[in-house]
Amino acid sequence: MTKDISTDIALIGAGTAGLYALREVRRARRDFVLIDHGPLGTTCARVGCMPSKIALHAGGLWAARDDMKRFGVAGTEGLTLDRARTWAALRSQRDRFADSAAGKARSAAGDRLIDGRARFVEPTVLEVEGPDGRTIVRAQAVVIATGSRPVRPAWLDALGSRVVTTDTFFELPALPDRIGILGLGAIGLEMGLALARLGVTVTGADVAGTVAGLSDTELSARAIERFGREMDLWLGAPASVAADGDALRMRSGDRETRVDLLLAALGRRPNVDGLGLAEAGFALDARGTPLYDPATLQLGRHPVFIAGDANAQRPLMHEAADEGAIAGYNAARDGIVRFRRRVPLAIAFTDPDVCAVGAHSDELDPGRTVIGSASGDANGRSRILGGEASLLRLYADRTDGRLLGAAMVATGGEHLAHLLAWAIQRGETVRSLLEMPVYHPVIEEMLPSALQDIARQLGRDDALPIGQRAEAAP
Repeated sequence: MTKDISTDIALIGAGTAGLYALREVRRARRDFVLIDHGPLGTTCARVGCMPSKIALHAGGLWAARDDMKRFGVAGTEGLTLDRARTWAALRSQRDRFADSAAGKARSAAGDRLIDGRARFVEPTVLEVEGPDGRTIVRAQAVVIATGSRPVRPAWLDALGSRVVTTDTFFELPALPDRIGILGLGAIGLEMGLALARLGVTVTGADVAGTVAGLSDTELSARAIERFGREMDLWLGAPASVAADGDALRMRSGDRETRVDLLLAALGRRPNVDGLGLAEAGFALDARGTPLYDPATLQLGRHPVFIAGDANAQRPLMHEAADEGAIAGYNAARDGIVRFRRRVPLAIAFTDPDVCAVGAHSDELDPGRTVIGSASGDANGRSRILGGEASLLRLYADRTDGRLLGAAMVATGGEHLAHLLAWAIQRGETVRSLLEMPVYHPVIEEMLPSALQDIARQLGRDDALPIGQRAEAAP
């Protein structure tokens, strides 16, 4: 039996972007349906941000036993680790995050939640196939928030269950002794370091010559040297993997090793290929992703909007939230609003963290850009925390000293990165930032050090010692 439903807004996907879109639809007091084939719970909570950070926390706790010896803690060599229990504890905490996200979706949608897979018949007409049969949804506007899935090349299929992705990795009953990782972006690097700190022998390979997407050559070299102490890094050449008895053999150039399991961390692919977009008349790019306006998230002139990982623009949780809000706002109102996006901010929680804020170094004109640096070996708090390898790089406009971007490999970098994102979005300059107070001893003292480096290069190191906060003597 086919049901026929008419509504104001149809939202496809109950992840982060979909739920933020739903928030805006409800604020506009518009009727809606929320379509999702399950499992409910965001990518971030189930297989992304949260379980990976739990793994990093567990790895940091176990690795800390070596540091304890410096401070007189005895007996650490007698400690043991049950990695199966570690992974079970991770899943337990992960499930609480995922269940909370799923509960929010059910609560927000109520009886307007449709279980099933949606496909476009026309730009605002959807066919939904679910366990309860077929439903036709006729809407005035549609939000596509279908998320993404891990990239898994077909050539890995022959290796069967010995290859996992982040969608299946956290379900393993126990961790192997040796693991290979293909792809050393943020997630691949995070998981490699978490596992290495849990005592797993890790070999990570990437055709790129850097890790975590770093484009600044000095930072890339610093990151490779620092993280190469904990795991083998094979960079700058393709890697192959083949069955070798009960194990796998990884090769890259003249390097090879045997591993028990392979984690494919090669990025994520938008879940748009099953929506029937081309058949419904939407224009697509060469990869099959619909063409849309990044300021409105609208697909052509259709009352259809795409948000979050589904559009492959900025596949991060906080960006999905922003895009969901933009898409939901525009879908629920008659006029289309063009939104100015927040300053880009990306963090790999690798301890030291790898962070990128604002413009990347390879996006800037070298002739118009001044780079300021500060190193952890000159920062007291970094040295206390074992972060001597930290390096901060600031990119400023040569003409007016305006901060354009920043990148770092830094202990505690997640906090410094947020300060810099706020500063860049507010249009702060080297001079205005040097007026700001900084406590001692903190990681944030690296910021004025890097700013002073820029000021010297600009010939402006004769500024008042505490900025412009001076008054004439009476």
